[in-house]
Amino acid sequence: MTTIATDDIGERQAHLEQIVADLLAEAKRRGASAAEATAGTSAGLEARVRLGTVETLEHTRSNGLGITVYMGNRKGSAGTSDLDPAAVRDTVAAACTIASHTQEDPCAGLATPQRMATRIPDLDLFHPWDLQVEAAIDLALECEEAARVEDARIVNSEGAAVTSHTGVHVYGNSHGFIGGYPSSRHGLSCAVVGREGASMQRDYWWSSARCAGDLESAAAIGRRAGKRTIARLGARQIPTRKAPVLFDARIAAGLMRHLVHAVTGSSIYRRESFLLDHLGRKIFPDFVCIREEPLLPRGLGSAPFDDDGVATVPKDLVADGVLYSYLLDAYSACRLGMETTGNAGGVHNLRIEMGALGKDELIREMGTGLLVTELMGYGINPVTGDYSRGAAGFWVEGGEIRFPVEEVTIAGNLKQMFQGLLAVGNDCDFPGSTRTGSWLIDRMTIAGG
Repeated sequence: MTTIATDDIGERQAHLEQIVADLLAEAKRRGASAAEATAGTSAGLEARVRLGTVETLEHTRSNGLGITVYMGNRKGSAGTSDLDPAAVRDTVAAACTIASHTQEDPCAGLATPQRMATRIPDLDLFHPWDLQVEAAIDLALECEEAARVEDARIVNSEGAAVTSHTGVHVYGNSHGFIGGYPSSRHGLSCAVVGREGASMQRDYWWSSARCAGDLESAAAIGRRAGKRTIARLGARQIPTRKAPVLFDARIAAGLMRHLVHAVTGSSIYRRESFLLDHLGRKIFPDFVCIREEPLLPRGLGSAPFDDDGVATVPKDLVADGVLYSYLLDAYSACRLGMETTGNAGGVHNLRIEMGALGKDELIREMGTGLLVTELMGYGINPVTGDYSRGAAGFWVEGGEIRFPVEEVTIAGNLKQMFQGLLAVGNDCDFPGSTRTGSWLIDRMTIAGG
């Protein structure tokens, strides 16, 4: 089997819940004042083709468990991929030994029992795909072929891939909470290379979903990868200047992830954030609202509880341009003298309220500037917010795309970029747990040739 079937998912989850209960019981037997444990199992298939032939075919199956014990304010963690009872005992023993040698930390411990998830809603996250190897290969071949025949200037391929993964995750702690849920994730992707004269470019497209029926078709993904590659041929540099920048929706999602990093609890208590002490302050224009939706059915980032067992709830991160919430787990909340926000393990399905304009309308609104469709490197200072990235895209004049651009650098400061956001488009057309349209920023430095 290359996937976990619906028929035995309940049995597998019950088995993992028993393992977690055994881990917690063993921790208590060894004198732990508190403990938390996880157990999981997953299975998957990946088929990758290149230039019409199978390049790799991989079946995966994995198990794992982890235990964290607390001896007062001392903490120790250990894990293993062996689910046998003897391995459970040995893993707990190892965690207890580690805890006995660690320094006391007043914030080491579990989230409060009142915050535990008391109900595990069905978020429709589990849709196994009965995908046979031959069918997976055929889909990958169809995807790549659609890209390669899109234009005669497509001269090479980096390949196309089909992936399918299913799994079960269980968490429990000594408050008496044990909860779990199954999930699935499937994907299709393709990347090709084009050439025109001396110019060579590559680009890609992909689709990802909980349910295979929600994926874009293989042919559509391939055609889009081909079109994106061809559009970049003939790219040139531009002189250094300051101008508006329009971040393509897929790239704008990265700006939202920079926001998430800046307001995550560990960044705040370590004082490594350009948004330090900005809670309750305006960081965007009035029209910006950014919301976390962890209970979204079939959402790629959905989860009924976080990695501390705390129930997840929808909430505004930013409303009317004001930063309303940090993203805290139990530990960082303790360090900051605050309450957990149910974000142990990260943010779940972040969405910005999109505007009325599509990408073409935003291009006309920008008038003259740079449309960014790819970023390279990581020139970001999380403490100051200084931002400098290699970029490629398209130069816009008179509200129209004039030519592709490469080998430029865009620079600014994230705090100023957030405040200088002029509009968010309604053109979100890519998969992911971070959902946004294109962002139009009023002014950035564009360094070219």
